[in-house]
Amino acid sequence: MGGILCGNFSSSRCLCRRYEEKEDSSQQNNIQPKGEDCILKPRKSLPFGNVSSYLHLETLSEGPHSVVCKGISRIYSQLVVLKVISLKTEEGIPFTAIREVSLLKSLKHANIVLLHDIIQTKESLTLVFEYMHTDLSQYMSQHPGGLHPHNVMLFMFQLLRGLAHIHKCHILHRDLKPQNLLLNCYGELKLADFGLARAKSLPNQTCSAEVVALGYRPPDVLLGATAYSSDVDIWSAGCIFVEMLHGQPLFPDVCSIFDQLENIWVVNRFLGSWPRGLQMICDRLTKVPEAEDLAARMLKVCPQNRISAQEALCHHFFSPLPSQLGQLSNAQSIFTVPGVTLRQEMCDLFFSSQKGHQENSSSKFW
Repeated sequence: MGGILCGNFSSSRCLCRRYEEKEDSSQQNNIQPKGEDCILKPRKSLPFGNVSSYLHLETLSEGPHSVVCKGISRIYSQLVVLKVISLKTEEGIPFTAIREVSLLKSLKHANIVLLHDIIQTKESLTLVFEYMHTDLSQYMSQHPGGLHPHNVMLFMFQLLRGLAHIHKCHILHRDLKPQNLLLNCYGELKLADFGLARAKSLPNQTCSAEVVALGYRPPDVLLGATAYSSDVDIWSAGCIFVEMLHGQPLFPDVCSIFDQLENIWVVNRFLGSWPRGLQMICDRLTKVPEAEDLAARMLKVCPQNRISAQEALCHHFFSPLPSQLGQLSNAQSIFTVPGVTLRQEMCDLFFSSQKGHQENSSSKFW
C-alpha cells in the first residue's frame, strides 16, 4: 500500500501549518465541497461498515485486484482513503488483506496508520484508512540532497517508536521502505502496509526469505535465512536512516539478490567494518552528532548484534529531543510535546517556487 494511502501533497493548502494551529474548515481534514454541505456534516446516524457512509472523491491508484480512492467519511466529514479489493476472482479475499486487517485491528498507536472501518459486500472488501498527505519517498524526492538533520531525528524517532510497539506486540513488519512510511501535514510519520507483516512469538520460528524490498533486505535474509526476528526490520530502518541523511538510497539500483549482496560487500569491505564503509558512502553521518554510531549499530551484518528499536530510542543521537517524548502514551503524537516541530528543509523546492512568500523557518513543514 505505502504511498497509495496518501494524496498529492503539492496541492495541499495546509502544509504550512504549525501542529498547534487549528486547520481552517476549508482545509484537508474538514473539506466542505460546494453543494455537499448537507451530506458532509457529521451524521452519527450513519453506520460504520456501510458503503453509503463514505463519498468517493478521486482514484489515487489502480492495481490488478484493487482500487485505492480518496474519499470522505460522511459520518465525521473527514478525508479518508478507501482501498477497494475485488472479490470477483476465484481466489477470494487476498491473504495479504486478511493479514493486514487482523493486525491493524489490534495495533493502535500514534505512529501506525489507523484502520477506520471495514466494509464487505459480495463484490468487494473495502478498507477505510486515515488520510495521509504524502509518504517519506515523495518527501525526500521533493527535498533532494538529504533532509535537515533535525527533521531526520524526528522522523527516525517516530519510525523507531512505531517499530518498538509492533515488536513488543510480537509483530514483524517485513516490508519497511520509504514508500510505506506515511506523513501528514503535521510531520507525523506512520507505519503502513502490513500485508507482509507477521504476528509471531519472539524469538522466531521459520519465516519466508521472500520479504522486504531488495534494497532494504538484510544480508542474512538475502542469503536465505528464515530464522529471523525483529532484526529484519532494524536493518531496513537503518537503510532508511542513512537514506534520509544522504539524499539517496544506501543501496541504489538493486536488480537481484546477487547485486544487493555485492553492494553490501563493497560497502562493508570486510565483515564488521561498517563505520568506515558507511563514511565512504555518506559523509554527512560524521557531521551529525552520534548519527554514524546509531547507523552502525542498526546495520550490523550479524543480526543478533543489531540494536533493538527500544534501545535505539535511548541512543545519544536523540539526546537533543525533550525527555518527555519517552513518557508519551501510545496514542500521543510527539508533536503534542511543546517545542517539538519540524524545521524547513535546506533545499526546499516547494517554497522556493513561491515567489514573495514570507516564511517562518521554524513553522514550515514542506
